[in-house]
Parts: sequence; C-alpha cells; structure tokens
Amino acid sequence: MSRNRSTEDSRSVAGGETVVARGRLYALGASLLLLAALLWAYWPTVYRMFSDWRGDPNYSVGQLVPLAALYLLWDKRDRLRDCPIKPCWSGLVLIAGGLAAWGFGLMFLYESAERYSLVLTLAGVVLLVGGRKLFMRAAWILAFLLLMIPLPGRVHNAVSGPLQQCATTSTVFVLEVVGVDVVREGNTLLFEGNATVGIAEACSGLRMLTAFIIVSAMFAMLLQRPRWQLIVLLLSSIPVAILCNVIRLIATAALYAVMDSSAAETFFHDFAGITMMPLAIAAMMGELWLFNKLIIPDTAPSKAPATQPSF
Repeated sequence: MSRNRSTEDSRSVAGGETVVARGRLYALGASLLLLAALLWAYWPTVYRMFSDWRGDPNYSVGQLVPLAALYLLWDKRDRLRDCPIKPCWSGLVLIAGGLAAWGFGLMFLYESAERYSLVLTLAGVVLLVGGRKLFMRAAWILAFLLLMIPLPGRVHNAVSGPLQQCATTSTVFVLEVVGVDVVREGNTLLFEGNATVGIAEACSGLRMLTAFIIVSAMFAMLLQRPRWQLIVLLLSSIPVAILCNVIRLIATAALYAVMDSSAAETFFHDFAGITMMPLAIAAMMGELWLFNKLIIPDTAPSKAPATQPSF
C-alpha cells in the first residue's frame, strides 16, 4: 500500500513539473512572438535612436544599456526562474498606454514619447506574459532601460546650460586660487599671452554625467548592499561626474596656459577623457569603503535571518 502511494506521489510530482515546464515553454514562445511584433512595430524608432547614439557623443553610452540589461537578467536568472508564470491581464493596460504614447509621438512629432513608449510597452509584455511577481522582480531592469533614451530637447537644454556655466565658473575659481591669471568672457577663458580656451557645450560634462549615471545604476543593481546605500551611491553619481569633468577642464586649461594649444588639445581629447571614468569609479569605490568603515553592522542575534535588499 505504501509502495503504491509513493509511486502515485512521484507521478504527481513529475506531472506537476511537466505542467510547469510546459507553461514556461508556452510563456517563452508567447514572449518571443510579442517581442518580435514589438521590434517590428518600433523598428523606425529604434533605428533613429541608434543614429542619435552614433551621432551625439553625449548619449553614445546609451547603446550599451540594452547589453547591460541582458547581463543583469543573466545575473538575476535564479531569482527570476523561481517566479511562477501566471499571465496578468493588467499588462494589456500598460501595452495600451505605451501604444497610445507611441501614437501621440507619431502624430505630434514628439520623438521622445515614441522612445519612452517602447519601454512602457515592453513592461506591459513582461506583465502580461510573466505575471505580477516576475514583473516586480524585473521592474528595476526595465527602469534601467530608460537610461538608454536621449533626453528630450527641452530637458537637454535645461541641463546642459547650467552644467556649462558650472564648469566654467568652477574652472576659473580653481585657477585663480592656485595663482593662474585668467579672465572669463562668457564661457571663454583668456590667459596671459593671448591663449584662449572655449568651454563649449560639448565640454559641459553631460556626456560624463550620462555615462556615470548608467555605470552607477548598474553597480547598484549588482551590489548586495542595504538599499539606502545603493540610493546614496546612485545620487552621488551626479556630483562625482560634475567634479571629474571640472578636474579635466582645470588640467586642460592649465596646460593651455603653460604649453602650446596642440598639446593641450591632445590631453583634453585623449588622455583626460580616458582617465576621468576610472577616476569616477574610484570615487564610487571610495564611497563603498567609507560605508564599510563608518557603518557598524548589527551583530545582535535575531529570530529571523536578515535579507539583503536587492534591486
């Protein structure tokens, strides 16, 4: 009798695993079909965005975001695999909202609406096919995809202008503190000997800012740290990126003051641009080191094991 019961139990377990595997296979097939339809519908939008990535250095790092998102999915694959596949019809609401935003962008020539609608529609597909639990665990990766989209024109102008002013003012201040004779005319620096340095919009630091925000966001989703530390790390990427850009401008301006312009331009475009990102990452590592030194972990026994929050 017990042998028959154990046989029936094993058959029921095997049958349940078969049903789960079949459900996952169906979900994978539906996902591939929907993603293919999504890519076909949004192909003109994706193509124009790729052209912006290649043509505008401020947002060239955006083309790495989809690849980074795929790596994050691979890194979180165990947590995502544990999620039961329960299709949620609420995903149709997100898909409808994304398509509405897409139509609005097409009708009123608002390209950013088309691009943001791509991520919204993709989120709707995940919710529709995978269900609420899978959607919640993948939500941060979906939000990460928003960083691949170049800023709308008004936002770009509202950000790049103050960044350019901040870079110019900070550079002049530091040069005067260290004793370099410099005169500012707008965003142009005049040195003794008629050497001039123009801090153009391309030197505002927006490229550094967008790149380091993406790098910090990826680190935040990979690190196993308390959530408040990850938020501080992500928010601090803004002043760190601005500071690194100012350091690059100060070094370049100082070279213009003491050397010929060709050597300074070589430093600005080659060496300085290469070294600033490692410097920013080193600053982020320094933050993590400070967290380890300043935060004393609670060693008191607890009834339930603490879990590390994860994005």
